[in-house]
Amino acid sequence: MARPGSDGTEGVEGGKSRFDDIYGRPDPRAYFRRLAPLEYEIPHHAQPVFRQAATERAALDDGCAHGPAVLDVCCSYGINAALLNHDVTLAEMHERYTYPGTQTMSTDELTASDKEFYAARRRPDPVPVFGLDVSAPAVQYALEVGLLDAAFTDDLEQGSPSPRLSRALAEVGLITLTGGGSYITARTFTALLDGARRPVWVSAFVLRTVSYQPIERTLAVHGLNTTVDVSRTYPQRLFTDEREQHYAIAAVRALGGDPTGCEENGRFYSLHYESRPDTP
Repeated sequence: MARPGSDGTEGVEGGKSRFDDIYGRPDPRAYFRRLAPLEYEIPHHAQPVFRQAATERAALDDGCAHGPAVLDVCCSYGINAALLNHDVTLAEMHERYTYPGTQTMSTDELTASDKEFYAARRRPDPVPVFGLDVSAPAVQYALEVGLLDAAFTDDLEQGSPSPRLSRALAEVGLITLTGGGSYITARTFTALLDGARRPVWVSAFVLRTVSYQPIERTLAVHGLNTTVDVSRTYPQRLFTDEREQHYAIAAVRALGGDPTGCEENGRFYSLHYESRPDTP
């Protein structure tokens, strides 16, 4: 997810490298070219977790005539939506968007190809997926190729949901997050949950360098109980350099974690937080 107000260039904030420029392109090729060498893999680990959560949430009878939608926060080009509703792997997406033949396509040609690619792999039990990200080009692409059912660019760190997003929140039953925990705060979750009209669950993968406690407290105010297995970690990506690794090790230790076997081995790692109502 691109940081609101960023200048579109790669930089460093708080010791963690940023890749703001890859989120403003009209298609996801630059995104995958930049992250593939860093072995970015957290959406792969989230795929079965989000599918299970979406299935369980859909089975909850909340009195509505139709099933709940998933809202993927910091969705970028709709990667989590692709993995949730299609028979495709993250490795296949990496290969597709870094393949030399794909690099010669225009954005219009890639869009047309992607429409066919994902339509042919659509699962028989798709769930509605809405995407939220401040990068208009990214969410527009995901919408055009059929990965998202609706897309929003509201910056909830700076303001309230637009009327259009507010209407959509009435349909949301599950909020998902991978990687965005470094960029959004409890303000975003407050805005989302204040606008909810049906029971909302939250399934989030958050870097161990970031404290999730402020968001947990916000979720608790809205009646959600958060659980996390701190013994189970999920690799996110390789560090860009030693500076970033030093930052991550120090940040994990500052939060009371142990970087042995994780950050000390050269990668960011995440924890999975699951938040559900105390009583279904």
